[in-house]
Amino acid sequence: MFLFPNFNIHSTPLLILVLQALVLVGLLLKRYAAKKNASDAILAILLLTVSYTQICYTVGFMGWYDTFRNTKINYFLIPAGTAIAPLIYLYVKSVTKSNFKFLKKHWWHFAIPLSLVAYRFSIFTYDALQPGFNETQNGILKIELDEPIILPILSVVGFSVMLLYLAFTIQLYVNYRQKIKQYFSNIFKLELNWIRNFLIVFTLLFIYSSVQDFVGSILVDLGYKERWWLNLLMAVCALYIGLKGYITDTTKLNTLDFSFSPKQISIPELTKDDKKEIDKDAIQAISELMAQEKPYLNPDLNLSELAKQANLTRGQLSEIINSGFQMNFNDFVNSYRVNAFKGMLKEGKHEQLSLLGIAYECGFNSKATFNRVFKKLTNFSPTQYLQSQSG
Repeated sequence: MFLFPNFNIHSTPLLILVLQALVLVGLLLKRYAAKKNASDAILAILLLTVSYTQICYTVGFMGWYDTFRNTKINYFLIPAGTAIAPLIYLYVKSVTKSNFKFLKKHWWHFAIPLSLVAYRFSIFTYDALQPGFNETQNGILKIELDEPIILPILSVVGFSVMLLYLAFTIQLYVNYRQKIKQYFSNIFKLELNWIRNFLIVFTLLFIYSSVQDFVGSILVDLGYKERWWLNLLMAVCALYIGLKGYITDTTKLNTLDFSFSPKQISIPELTKDDKKEIDKDAIQAISELMAQEKPYLNPDLNLSELAKQANLTRGQLSEIINSGFQMNFNDFVNSYRVNAFKGMLKEGKHEQLSLLGIAYECGFNSKATFNRVFKKLTNFSPTQYLQSQSG
């Protein structure tokens, strides 16, 4: 029998990973103290919550519970999923919403985990007052109430909470990706692929955990060591999430406001023919602006800037582009950039500049965006298109 601390094949990897994750928690909190970015604080708390569960397993594999058999750890092993789920949602919300602030109403997301903490402290207090509590690991309420009744309920609640929050968060991210196409002409730096990876990681962990719980409760009893793999994966993911979250700039939207509701530019009292005429005039005006002023050459062009040039509100311009041109703002502007690129190829600009150099002159600001947009609008890669024109 090994005494605590026992550094073995199970405990050592977890210990190393958890310690590194805790270092990242400290770095995120330090940056939050300096810059007050809510996303840093939320990610730090998320990592700390995940790490807490791993710490309990780590010291277990190091022999703590065998050496100190009366440890009351079971009272404080609160199902972390009910806290992790809203933290995932709020982190993505803090990154994808400009000038996000944590408000009092956000505390309602933590009603379940906070209630669980209060409940566990209550039964611990009661059991601690009973005779012989110091000589045993679990008291009467833990044995007769919590384990046979409450824990099975919490298993279902935890699964449901995580499933719902992941669904809401994925929907939030998808809506964000669609929204930036209505506002920005170059979205490569705003797509936040890191958030996509972040959601993939937690979705896979949720699936793995759910399968493990199903197997452990229905098919075969899974012991401490069989559940080690999930804890190892969670520790690896916590380190990855912490590191990527720390080095990735997630404050791109802090100074931007692109919340608006598209508005019809027509007047309700006008006849349908009058409305159509106004729509035609508006479409013609925007077309002339794009052809004459060439605002699309500005790689940072967004809906607000173009609306100012057109003397329209953002909602009005968005409505004209979506209804009149049957495109979102991103495709609308980039179609002009692609046509400008084609025009430069006809002029022989590719003999002096690279294809990417020409793309930059036409208003694109990244190779990835240029290749993707060009392929989408022409069904050719830039190189294939040049070859087709040469032939």
